[in-house]
Amino acid sequence: MPKQSKAVARKFAFIMDPLERVLVDKDTTFVFMLEAQFRGHEIFFLGLRDLYARGQQVIARVRQCELTRRGNPHYKFLDDGVEFPLEHFDAIFMRKDPPADAAYLYATMLLSLADEQKTFVLNHPAGLREANEKLYSLNFPDAIPPTLVTYEIPRLKAFLDEQGGEMIVKPLDGHGGEGVFLATAKDRNLGAILEAVTQYESRLIMAQRYLPEARKGDKRLIVLNGEPLGCMLRVPRDDENRGNIHVGGNCVKAPVTARDREICKMLKPRLERDGLYFVGLDIIGDYLTEVNVTSPTGVQEIDRLDGVNLEGKVIDFVESRVAALKR
Repeated sequence: MPKQSKAVARKFAFIMDPLERVLVDKDTTFVFMLEAQFRGHEIFFLGLRDLYARGQQVIARVRQCELTRRGNPHYKFLDDGVEFPLEHFDAIFMRKDPPADAAYLYATMLLSLADEQKTFVLNHPAGLREANEKLYSLNFPDAIPPTLVTYEIPRLKAFLDEQGGEMIVKPLDGHGGEGVFLATAKDRNLGAILEAVTQYESRLIMAQRYLPEARKGDKRLIVLNGEPLGCMLRVPRDDENRGNIHVGGNCVKAPVTARDREICKMLKPRLERDGLYFVGLDIIGDYLTEVNVTSPTGVQEIDRLDGVNLEGKVIDFVESRVAALKR
């Protein structure tokens, strides 16, 4: 049970998918909201369509809510919707799940108009626009495996040969393991796989060396303000190459290793510069494969495995940033 906070009550808004879709035992945003509510903060829900602008002022149509883990339903709205300028809120959590499509992009542009001297936004809207969850890893060449980004099938086949006949291919806008393939030189379906993933060379994709350590698990490392908070391994089923929870990966307790800390040290200056305060790193063996920034998950699973309260540390951080603005 987390300790009751003595922090000043604040107003926290959460931009997210509909509350009725939330999985109360898995969703990271849900426990952020629960923790904030437990501390006495007012919590508000809104979706992407609830943002609009009149001139330079951005307005949010929000509904104040109360949550419970055990209730059915697990949420209750306290009003029918009220409109406030963004600066009415002490902090705004941008937690809309992928895809980071045009509607998501436009929402970040509206959020960028919030007065940063009055409202703290996690993660920073400009950072969210900058950081494609696949391509952002290219900023850290010493942390990633051999990687190719291309439209072209012949170039992919040449890369496959360079990597010893095995590689992972994935779309740049995928999430939850969507569209990820293990491509092998001996597979008679290789041509069809590359045609499908590149959409006949009309879509830019990423290819990476296949890392055999993936059979032991794909690590999700939760990072706050550039520092590791905790991690777990997502171990694939025997009949799967992907360890993602969405496709049946099993969550297993794991330590934060010296290499994990080294990777965080490499990333920290850039994450701080881009305002990417809360991220989820995907690590296989000694290599960073993705930097998840939109709505990283895994907090509840790590909480259960390690007997910790990671969401408490995140709300501590947000409270401290808000307090600094109010001085």
